[in-house]
Order: sequence, then structure tokens, then C-alpha cells
Amino acid sequence: MRVRDLSVLLSVILIVAMLIIPFPSWMLSILIIVNISLALLVLLTSMNMQEPLQFSIFPSLLLLLTLFRLGLNVSTTRSILATGEAGGVVHTFGTFVVGGNVVVGFVVFLILIIIQFIVITKGSERVSEVAARFTLDAMPGKQMSIDADLNAGMISDKEARERREKVSREADFYGAMDGASKFVKGDAIAGIIIVLINLLFGFIIGMTQHGLGFQEALSKFTLLTVGDGIVSQIPALLISTATGIVVTRAASEGNLGTDITRQLFAYPKMLYVTAGTIFLLGLFTPINDLLTISISGLLAIGGYMIARSNNQEIELESETEEEVQVEDLKSPESVVNLLNVDPIEFEFGYGLIPLADTNQGGDILDRIVMIRRQLAIELGLVIPVVRIRDNIQLQPNEYRLKIKGSEMARGELLLDHFLAMSPGYDDHSIEGIDTIEPSFGLPAKWISEELKDQAEMQGYTVVDPPSVVSTHITEVIRRNAHDLLGRQETKQLIDHLKESYPILVEEVTPTPLSVGDIQKVLAKLLKENVSIRNLPIIFETLADFGRMTTDTDLLAEYVRQSLARQITNQFIVPGETMKVVTLSGKVEKAVADGVQQTEHGNYLSIEPQISQSIIESIAKQIENVSIQEQSPILLCSPAVRMYVRQLIERYFPQVPVLSYNELEANVEVQSVGVVNID
Repeated sequence: MRVRDLSVLLSVILIVAMLIIPFPSWMLSILIIVNISLALLVLLTSMNMQEPLQFSIFPSLLLLLTLFRLGLNVSTTRSILATGEAGGVVHTFGTFVVGGNVVVGFVVFLILIIIQFIVITKGSERVSEVAARFTLDAMPGKQMSIDADLNAGMISDKEARERREKVSREADFYGAMDGASKFVKGDAIAGIIIVLINLLFGFIIGMTQHGLGFQEALSKFTLLTVGDGIVSQIPALLISTATGIVVTRAASEGNLGTDITRQLFAYPKMLYVTAGTIFLLGLFTPINDLLTISISGLLAIGGYMIARSNNQEIELESETEEEVQVEDLKSPESVVNLLNVDPIEFEFGYGLIPLADTNQGGDILDRIVMIRRQLAIELGLVIPVVRIRDNIQLQPNEYRLKIKGSEMARGELLLDHFLAMSPGYDDHSIEGIDTIEPSFGLPAKWISEELKDQAEMQGYTVVDPPSVVSTHITEVIRRNAHDLLGRQETKQLIDHLKESYPILVEEVTPTPLSVGDIQKVLAKLLKENVSIRNLPIIFETLADFGRMTTDTDLLAEYVRQSLARQITNQFIVPGETMKVVTLSGKVEKAVADGVQQTEHGNYLSIEPQISQSIIESIAKQIENVSIQEQSPILLCSPAVRMYVRQLIERYFPQVPVLSYNELEANVEVQSVGVVNID
């Protein structure tokens, strides 16, 4: 057995011995000093801890110290009543501390009892009870928070176990403190009863057994009793204070002394206010001016010193941060950080800073948040956070949008103008700066605010600069959504789907399809502006056909056919006829004959003259449809749809190509043009 364990056991045996065996007065004096020392040590320890669990043994220690103090009370009471003395310490407290005045000593003892019993003990007991109740009520929420962080990958299994253990220990600690605080209350009550017993029976024994007179017996035993009461109540008061500190202590970065000085003097100007108040108090009241002026001067000097110290700390921290930044730039890791590429970047010249400055009414940040929400609903894809920053290399009114480090769009804004898009004819009374609407390439003008109402009356579509740039950002991100969907993003979508459809996900991945295969299928859908929000239907289709083929092109075609209702609603207004451009049989045969099959997949390979003729015919039909102010749609057979798309996507990326199987059976289709070749 180790020495520490043996010393604790011997201490408990000593407590039991004090209750039974009479101790000599010199030994009682030693134990009383030890009691005071232990109480002071506990108080200082409670002040220097940063959180209650650092002193988790306190409830058990409180019980042992209370028993030790009660054992001392029993021993000193036995010695006082039996021999008329209780050692030098008790005698000193009864004569020197209270000046030998029985009344003064008794009043001091009563004050100590009131402070401990009514103020500290009562408050500590209530705080312990409330803390235990709230800790137990908060346990389920804390456990759920830990599980959520673990499921999100923010913490490891080891960290989760440590946090759960800490939550459990907190509940046990506050529950134990709720019970241990009752020991302090009982100790205070026992101290009062023991003092009354010593007074009454000491007076009787002194007169009957020791042959003392009335006055002598009263004086002697009252001094001894008061001395014993004070010498026991001082450590009891220290322990009670330590109990209050422990149960009211919140977790922080420092001990109690550090927190008090840092937070109490956090506002040096308040010391000036306090100093002024004390000075005025001495000026307008009979209080000694020298006293108030001295104290107010000390407060003012203290405020000045603290304020100067805080400024020096801020400067030192600033210099330290600059040094750290310089060192970081010199370190190899800083070069590695430069390799990171933001998924989406929005850069602008210094003339467009008011767009992002909320103090100047800029709301581009809020608009981008709404863009991300809108595209998440439309496309079923969580758009990454857009990095916004100014760039002095751009023209003052210029902006650009980059996706994965590559510039995808560029535009120019005039913040003090409005963009007016022509209704199809120009009104010469509407003067402005000719430009091109950046999102759809329509002719437009930058007009002044004075012409805004007039332009709207003439049929112009008038848009403010923030709406222009937000629309441009939306369209660019929508057209390039397939580039933003990587394997990591796909894995997040799969995990989200797995929460509701675990069996469906397990049937698709990791076999027969990997995350990369699923990503390719989803990217092909997004590339043709088909929303992937309905993931359950997509995965149902992949589960049906994934064991037949792993060709992502074919799987994407099967998924499109499963999403026929969604695709139909996307390109047709309910109740209206769907007007399309179809392919002649000759064109479809030419495309089908040009399909080459390899072990790595199928691709289209037709003669340049034929492909050129097909593209020219499609361009002509698209132009005819556009003249009628309709959106062109190509309709072909399912067998050649994806190859036709491959053929025209470089020339007409925004023209949708649909197959007959991707339309609902009740849709009425009208051909307004036929693509043919000579």
C-alpha cells in the first residue's frame, strides 16, 4: 500500500479515535492547527481551479473534514468539561483573540455562526441543489450534441467517449455536492448545540465538581467555550466558503483570482467614474476630505495604470501576430496553403466595394445566400460557399466569377445607373450607355435614375446593379453546376439520402457502383440542367440497372427516362402543346451508324461533312424557332439522344435534347421543324 493511501486510512482511524479516546491538551492543539491548515488549503485550492471537475473529490473530502472537525469538538468538549482546559490554542482564542471579554467573544461567535449558517451555507445549499437539477436536465441535450458531432465527423470516437464521460462526471459531481452541502449545514447546527452544552454543563461542573464560585466558573468556562467555538467555526467558515466557490464556479481559462482581476477591471474608465463619485462624496458630506481624496486618487491612478497596461498588451499582441504571420509566410506550410483553390470566387474592383459593404447598403452577401438556397432547391445540389473579395487588378467597375480557379464570367457595373433591356425596339428618348446584359447576352443600356420610370413605361425591363450581378452569378453557377459536384460532395449527398433510405443506398454503393460512378451520372444530369434533387428515384434506377451495366452514359439515360415527369414539367407549361424540332430518319440513321463501340464505352464518330451538315440544319431550325419567340427543343429517339447531345453541345450548349421516352404519354407534341441533311 502506498504512503498516500496509508495516510488517508490513518486519518480516518484518528477521527474515530477522537470520538472515543481522551486526547491530551497538547495533541488537541496540534490537531486544531492542522484543521485550520486543511481548511485554508481547501479554500485556496477551490480558488485556483478552472472548473469544478478539477476538484471532483471535494464532496468526499468535505465529509471527512466535517467529521474531523466534529471529532475535535467532541475531544475539546470532553477536555473542557473533565479537566477545565482544552490546550493552548483554545485558551489563546478565548483570551487573546477576543481580549478576554466574555461578552465580546460570545458576540463574535454568534456573528460567525450567522455568517456561516444563514449566508454562506444557505446559499451554497441552494446553488448545489439548482446546479444538480439543471445538470441532470441538460444531460440528454449534451449527449445528443456529442452524437451529432460524432456523426458529422467533427470528433473522433475517443473524443466522444471523453466528452460523454465528462458529462456523466459533471452530473455525479453536482449530485454529490447537493448532498455534501447538507453536511455543512448540519455542522453549523452541531456547533451551536455544542457551545450551549459546554456553557451549561461547564458552569454546573465548575461549581459542583471543581469547587469554583459562581463568577469564577462562569468566566472560566465561558472563555473556554467561546474559544473552542471560534477555533472550530473559523475552519468551518473557510470550508463553507470553499463549498460556495466550487458550486458557483464556471469553467474558464484561468483561476478565480485571474478571472476576478481581469473581469472586474476590464473597463478602466469605470475606475475614473468610481474615483469621481468618492471625491464628490467627500466634498458634499462631512466625511474626512483627506480620506476620500486619497482613495479617489488611488482609484484614478489604478485606472490609468490598467488602461496603459491594456494598451501595451494590445500592441504586444498585434506585434506578436505580425511576427507570427511573417514566420508563417517563411514556413513551408504557407506555400502548401497557397495550393488551395476555392470552389467559387467572386472578385470585384474597388469601385464596386459598396456592393459588399453593409454599412453602405450593400446586400450582395445576403443575395448570394439566397442564390445558394434557390439553386439547392432547383438543382438538388449544395452550392459551396462563395469567396468574395476585392481585386485591385480589375478595373474599378469590373467583376469576375471564377470556378475552381478558372474565370467563367466577367462583367461591368455602373452603381449609379440602372440596366434597361430593350423590349424589341429602341426608344430614342431613352438615352444611355449601350451594353450587353451579362447573363443572357441581350442588348441593353445603362440609364440614369431619372430615366428609370420613363423606360419602364416604354416597356423596358429595368434592373438595379445588385440584381444584375446576382442574376449573372446564378446563371453561371447553374450552367457549371456539374463542375462543382465532386466525389466529396457526392458522398455528402449519399450520406444524407442514407439517413432516410439506408437499404436503397446499400443496394447501389459501394457495389455495384462506386461513389465516382454515381458522381459521373449526377454530373451528366446537371450538365443538361436536370435537377438531381429527387435522389430516391435516381438511386432506384441505379439499383435496377447498375448490375446490368456500369457505363455511366447509359445509366444517365436510364435515369433521365425515370425522371420523365420531372423533365416534362421542366420544359412544358401544363395545358399547352409542346413545340419541338425533330430529326429526320436519315439524320438519326447517320448518327446511329456513326456510333463506335469500344471496351471503354461508346462514342460518336461520323464524317465531318455529315456532322457539319447536321449542325447547319439544326442552327437553321433553331433560328426559325427563335424568330417565333419560342425556346428551341430537339426531340429524337432514345437510342441516339445522348449522341446527338454530344454532337451539338459545343455549338448549342443551352438547347435541350430530349427523347420520346423522357416525355409523359399525355403530352401533346407539335413539330415546328425537322432537321435534315442533303
